[in-house]
Amino acid sequence: MGRKETSGRLSAEYHGLEVKVPSLFRCPISLDVMRSPVSLCTGITYDRASIQRWFDSGNNTCPATMQTLPSTDLVPNLTLGRLIALWASTGASGASSLAPSPVGPTPAAAAADLLRRIADPSKDPCPALHKLAAFFSEDDVDEFDKNAVVKASGAAETLVAVLQRSSTSQSDDDAGRGAAAVVRILAAMAASDCGIEEENRKRVAAALAADAASSVASLARVLRSRAPESRVDAARLVESMLRDADAMAMPGVKAAVAESEEMVSGLIRLVGLVDGKGRSLDSQAVEAGLSCLDAIAGSTRLPRSEMVRLGAVQAAVRVLSAADDAACTTGLALRVLEATVSCAEGRAVVCEKAETAIPAVLSKMTRGGTMRSAEAAVAVLWAVCHKYRDRRAVEAAAASKNGLTRLLLLMQSGCSPAAEQMASDLVKMFKVNAKTCIAGFDSASIHVMPY
Repeated sequence: MGRKETSGRLSAEYHGLEVKVPSLFRCPISLDVMRSPVSLCTGITYDRASIQRWFDSGNNTCPATMQTLPSTDLVPNLTLGRLIALWASTGASGASSLAPSPVGPTPAAAAADLLRRIADPSKDPCPALHKLAAFFSEDDVDEFDKNAVVKASGAAETLVAVLQRSSTSQSDDDAGRGAAAVVRILAAMAASDCGIEEENRKRVAAALAADAASSVASLARVLRSRAPESRVDAARLVESMLRDADAMAMPGVKAAVAESEEMVSGLIRLVGLVDGKGRSLDSQAVEAGLSCLDAIAGSTRLPRSEMVRLGAVQAAVRVLSAADDAACTTGLALRVLEATVSCAEGRAVVCEKAETAIPAVLSKMTRGGTMRSAEAAVAVLWAVCHKYRDRRAVEAAAASKNGLTRLLLLMQSGCSPAAEQMASDLVKMFKVNAKTCIAGFDSASIHVMPY
């Protein structure tokens, strides 16, 4: 919409009343007062709906600067949002009239009414749940309205109670009538990238932790559903529970997750989903599942041999062998594999699949995005090739293309002394002459620095 059209509309709407709007409050695209201000990596702030339409049209530039964007992530500008809300609430210079607001009940009030209907045991909660899920997934809904709903007394507790009730009273086929919608809502409430304030995210965590065993059982049931979106939402919610467990001193949450065989096996199945060409079916699902398994592997509540029995090694190897090359999922898979080879059962599985597993670990050693991931890869190789000297693993490592080069490159990249020593031990296994070693190192590593 052009500036002239906007001015004409305002003039007609307010009958000549001059409303002075701070330019900072207007979206550079629509020129209207922003409902949900979000910032790009260029530092320019837009209304979420306007910039999303810009991206949906196939653009990957900042409209104001026309710079090509390395990332299209939208970061909520909560400070500016509060200033706009404060300005609108004063009513000065017609600001209250200009503030975008729907006719009838506010979005927060409408959502609160939905919560009351959900809590009513005499009514079917599903229609209200689906409407509330749409409320939290709608980009045009202001973050302040979403936070107001989360902050409402008993909101998180009501939803958790419905989740636990619905997931235990219905069939496995749909993981409980309405459970998927509840998980979708709770996952949005607990997400840090949706504009939900930390205090409100903690309300969700506390509600789930109040009866951690029941919450985990309910989420594990959703992980068995046929809907990929529901399974990803459930994994993300488990991920947020594990993340907040340490910050909020809730050890019972980690214990409940780690001790649930149904939960762990559900996460492993989620990670292991690949198509016929070895590509992950859903990168978001893989990332969420691996993140949870990484957190579980650090818990003493679940023997790592149990994770191996449930298929964690095979799932991690499939991720590393897949055509996808996302640094985040690669790094998480390497860390999960590092944890599992600390037990004899994990090393046995890796060695049985040495022809696939060892080259996969070597090839992704410098593609995990962080030094921590690279060191995890070295630890896996050192455990099966040097410490336990499995012949199959040693032969697979020695036959891997550019394996020696990657190890030498890691040693000069500033890794920890322990990782450097493990890499040095592994280098000695490669039966190559000095000329081959130098040629491979010079040609493949002089101009490549992965960190």
